[in-house]
Amino acid sequence: MRSKYKTEMNILDQRDISSLTRLIGDASNVTIIVHIHPDGDAVGSGIAMLAYLSSIGKDAVLVLPDSCPASLTFLTERYRDKVMVYEENPGQVSDKIMSGDLIICQDFNSFARAGDAGEKVAACSAGKILIDHHLDPDRSCFDLCFSETEVSSTAELLYNILMSLPEIGHDARKLPLDTATALMTGMTTDTNNFANSVFPGTLTMASELLAAGVDRDMILENTFNSYKESRIHLMGYLLDRCIRITPDGVAYMILKKTAIRKFSVQDGDTEGFVNIPLCAGNVKMSIFLKEDGDRFRVSIRSKKGISANRIAKEFFNGGGHELASGGKLMIPDDVKNAGEAAAYIEKVTHIFMNR
Repeated sequence: MRSKYKTEMNILDQRDISSLTRLIGDASNVTIIVHIHPDGDAVGSGIAMLAYLSSIGKDAVLVLPDSCPASLTFLTERYRDKVMVYEENPGQVSDKIMSGDLIICQDFNSFARAGDAGEKVAACSAGKILIDHHLDPDRSCFDLCFSETEVSSTAELLYNILMSLPEIGHDARKLPLDTATALMTGMTTDTNNFANSVFPGTLTMASELLAAGVDRDMILENTFNSYKESRIHLMGYLLDRCIRITPDGVAYMILKKTAIRKFSVQDGDTEGFVNIPLCAGNVKMSIFLKEDGDRFRVSIRSKKGISANRIAKEFFNGGGHELASGGKLMIPDDVKNAGEAAAYIEKVTHIFMNR
């Protein structure tokens, strides 16, 4: 019986690899950009490409639309002069984007996912490459598009791409160690340490990177075991005071501004919280809301057979993968005020789960 999972050779077209090689070879100034609120896959794949381009002598920078979580700075600290944060200096970063002759967009499917920095990319006349694993990429905006959903992460897709380059020749030992480490980090975080979205190629990638010298223990220590003590207290608060489980098997937690201030919550501090309720046998879907200005940022995870992507699209202005998606809930467009968020969740999830 033929496996339902695609292999590396099915994913990649050698003509695309040749086009990538040509575009990179012809470029003098390369800008890499990832999505807003960059997570481990965005930062990991971004640093991986930056380290690779630097190793072949390219003048390259990585643009983060906003700052990355502290748990990922072990990847960026060696490239301080080559990592630019748009929200910290929009004028300088805009100039850098507009003066580049090649832009590589990673871990997002449309310019809107990169916020204001994405608008600058859209306006730039430079050649544009997309490397992404999300659904429904806006292919018309790119000169070259690597889009594949049946991989764990953008990091895994980028790994396959780099391994297919002539100078690497499918030998992970030829990757710069910083590239290999960042790729392992992106894949590890996007699979929640191999808990979801794992394909045969994911395990092959992990094995080959370990054999190439990647220190997985160091990655785990930084990404999962270096949070502030306040994260533990916040987790206890959410599980004790905020979690609700509906009769339909939907667990949800809402983190409001008051608690964000109380526990000094920073970006990245709530990473992984949405997965916790899924350990309960009766929970089929988990939804985590974090209040952010005039909206809630929404994370959704589900068990097999329940589409997180579909509910995100229908009720939370978002989308993503079948079992892992995100979106937003706008105030006052979707709910009149923050206090109505719980009632909204219970209403729409009841509709969704009983169709």
